Amino acid sequence: MFRNRDGTPVDPVPFLVVAALAFLVAFSFGPVYAGAVGLSLPVGLALSAGLFVAATVGAYVRLVWNARPALRAEIPPETRLARLVYGALCLALVMLLLALPLL
Repeated sequence: MFRNRDGTPVDPVPFLVVAALAFLVAFSFGPVYAGAVGLSLPVGLALSAGLFVAATVGAYVRLVWNARPALRAEIPPETRLARLVYGALCLALVMLLLALPLL
């Protein structure tokens, strides 16, 4: 069980999802981009690993270490749906922008 800086248990699922997505994006696009700019595969993998570690540490600090579960409240369904739609649109745009230079 993950605990925040106060020792309160925190739900680990959001952190694990963000860390998994960071791994997916870093190692899917990192080595390809490094190769496109003339870097070798080991350098591209090292850069991808560094980006993954930085994103994972940032996610841990944001979603576990600084989490305050006592402040959570019920979010109305309309707001949750709007956030989900906007998040999906942002993710699609990021993926499009990441793939654009490789075409």
